Amino acid sequence: MLTYQDLTGPEQRVWDACATGAAVDLRSGDPAADDPAGGADWGEARAVRAEAIATALLGGDGPGGPVRVLYLIGARITGPLDLRGLTAAGELRLEGCHFEEKVVLRDATLRSTSLSGCRIPGLDGWLLKVDGNLFFENSVFDGRLTLTRAHITGELRLSGARLTATELLGADGPDPVPDPARAPHVWALWAGGLVMEGGCFARKGFHARGGLRLVGARFNGGLFMERARIDNPGGDAFTGDDLTASTLVLADGFTATGSIRLPGAAIRSRLSLDAAVLDGCGAVALDGNRLTAGDLRLTPAAVPNGAVDLQDAQTVVLHDNARSWPADTRLDGFTYTSLQASTAAPEPVAHRLAWLAALPGYSPQPYEQLAAWYRKIGHDDDARRVLLAKQRRRRRTLGAPGRLWGRLLDAAVGYGYRPWQAVLWLGGLALLGTLVFRHGAPHEVKPGESVPFSPLVYTLDLLIPIGGLGQRTAWYWTGAQQWFGYSLTALGWLLTTAVLAGISRTLNRA
Repeated sequence: MLTYQDLTGPEQRVWDACATGAAVDLRSGDPAADDPAGGADWGEARAVRAEAIATALLGGDGPGGPVRVLYLIGARITGPLDLRGLTAAGELRLEGCHFEEKVVLRDATLRSTSLSGCRIPGLDGWLLKVDGNLFFENSVFDGRLTLTRAHITGELRLSGARLTATELLGADGPDPVPDPARAPHVWALWAGGLVMEGGCFARKGFHARGGLRLVGARFNGGLFMERARIDNPGGDAFTGDDLTASTLVLADGFTATGSIRLPGAAIRSRLSLDAAVLDGCGAVALDGNRLTAGDLRLTPAAVPNGAVDLQDAQTVVLHDNARSWPADTRLDGFTYTSLQASTAAPEPVAHRLAWLAALPGYSPQPYEQLAAWYRKIGHDDDARRVLLAKQRRRRRTLGAPGRLWGRLLDAAVGYGYRPWQAVLWLGGLALLGTLVFRHGAPHEVKPGESVPFSPLVYTLDLLIPIGGLGQRTAWYWTGAQQWFGYSLTALGWLLTTAVLAGISRTLNRA
């Protein structure tokens, strides 16, 4: 452990200011020369050993007393800043600093900590505990930022930060990745199991080259990534299996090259992809299998490049637009309570039917879900159109006999959703029969005992197989009219069977 007499001049200035929290500014005043990217060339006047920072932060007393806030600007931090397993006595604020080696905060317990505008060759915060805020705004990480199972009681700020993955976590440990832009399965942020009590902000200017791994993370104050960019082509840009959050905002110019995966995630309030660009590189653009969200805003700036999978997902309100649904859309088991299009006027049901018709394969649930929505808002006619479309889509999956019977049901009564078609058929056949039976002379079954012959009533008697109107039992025909009468009887039976089958199907909601 260093003593005050062991310190260099800049280090003594830092220790002297710790008790009051005053800033120690080692910058030259030239913005170009003070850029942390060139911090390796800063001379000894701006060099501060990481060991001196650790000693002061962990309770080393300077002339002014115990550390309150260690506030250092524009320094070149030499040696490893290693606080693993230790508890800090005061807050740490480093701005515009250049770190020569990776920062290790594994299993440390810190108060509010800020490494803003710094150049850092990676940070290991496995099991880190921060009682307060953790800020990395505008910092550049030339290596992975690890916050696995970290617990932060305040906010995490990453806005403006740039993360570049330089290693792949494999079974045998980290493996170097010479070109992160060409390595699809690297992680710039490794934060599975992270617990955030406050909000996490990775907004405007945040850029990650490599994926964000947030499996099982908890964002009680929400995760906000407006105008952020993640590049991991061919791999996962954002992996949030079983993630929980009050709000998740990937919107307003958010751009992901790589898959967004949220299977099993639970978003209590709002999941927004409004004006986002989702490029799954032709694979999966959005995996929301088993996702739950209070309000899902799937209104991207362009049609996602890749599949959108919302199978077995649930949301209260779904917002979509004309760009929401790519050719490969999977909605089997997806449920919503309310459906809101982004346009001001309600979209016609034909648009929604085209949406479902584009789904790969046949599944009844998306049709039934849409029909339930139309019934809920009082559009019963639209609900029947959706259910009719469902039966027509199902028909294409049947064998030849099933397709034939389905076409008969469709033509006769629209599978029970258009019963008025049966009236049209009955009226048309009755008119045709009346015209046919007006010509020629029928024969009496019992001469002198028959009721007067009526072409219309006779036709209806042939078409209606149940009961009787007294005409078909009193009169008969020979020749062409006889065979025409047989045809009417057969059509009557088929029409009646179709009507009964359609009514039964409707009542059973099949």
